[in-house]
Amino acid sequence: MFQSIFNSIVDGCNILSASAAGSQAGQAAATAAAAGGSGTPWWMWPLLLFAATFIMGILAVLAGVGGAVLYTPIIGSFFPFHLDFVRGAGLIVALAGALAAGPGLLKLNLANLRLALPVALIASTFSILGAFMGLALPTNVVQMAMGITIIAIAFLFIVAKNNEFPRVGEPDKLTAALGISGSYYEPSVGKKIDWTVWRTPQGFLMFCGIGTIAGMFGLGAGWANVPVLNMLMGAPLKVAVGSSKFLLSITDTSAAWVYLNQGAVLPIIAVPSVLGIMMGSFVGVRLLAGAKPKMVKYLVIVMLLFAGIRSLLKGFGI
Repeated sequence: MFQSIFNSIVDGCNILSASAAGSQAGQAAATAAAAGGSGTPWWMWPLLLFAATFIMGILAVLAGVGGAVLYTPIIGSFFPFHLDFVRGAGLIVALAGALAAGPGLLKLNLANLRLALPVALIASTFSILGAFMGLALPTNVVQMAMGITIIAIAFLFIVAKNNEFPRVGEPDKLTAALGISGSYYEPSVGKKIDWTVWRTPQGFLMFCGIGTIAGMFGLGAGWANVPVLNMLMGAPLKVAVGSSKFLLSITDTSAAWVYLNQGAVLPIIAVPSVLGIMMGSFVGVRLLAGAKPKMVKYLVIVMLLFAGIRSLLKGFGI
């Protein structure tokens, strides 16, 4: 049974269409593709997936990025799984990390509800739109678009310079109306930091695009949330990171339901992925003290560029 399922995935069988239509012809096509699959034992793929995501979990912590931004392009480019399944699992990976971190961040006032909830409402709405777009478009078009996006993210990592305590001008009317402000204790300076944000309408507009990209490619969105919250809207870096992690638990849930409903989340892919990322993250936390962040950051950039180029080439059929 498991061999048949994995053979159908490896052969790129479009099980989503068969599941959505519910037709006997579609089911027969899926079964036929499964019968003609490769001879690789089914249990090898979860083991390889676990090993790959374990390494990703370590690198994600050391480089300060979310695991999903590495997961979707790398697994989609180098593993023989249909891209729809990879994107569905990528959202589950991002969601697992966000749910694990959320309560602690709220307790420390590093995740602010007044900042995160309006942003999450916008991003989650557009992530649903992005998920439907991603499932409706041909796979090669999604591969090309994802390749371009991943290359752009890699360059964003190169040029982005986060500011721990950005200077904020006069809060705009929308910021005042929503009461977006807060405070938290900063051990490095030994005092309470009071903060607010500005340029809120521009920030909300940016999150329309971020949510669409997150749902379409199953990337999560921490790679874009933090720069917008920190560099554009002026939230302190720790608040931007914490609020970003919290709002991912809302944004990714919205998009994940679309993939779940379409049958694009397979436990045999999602479970080893989540376990690998989480266990790798625990190891990464232990290694963080002695690591050289710049070297790890450059390694992640090279991996993203390589995966993005490969995804782009796959989209062109090369």
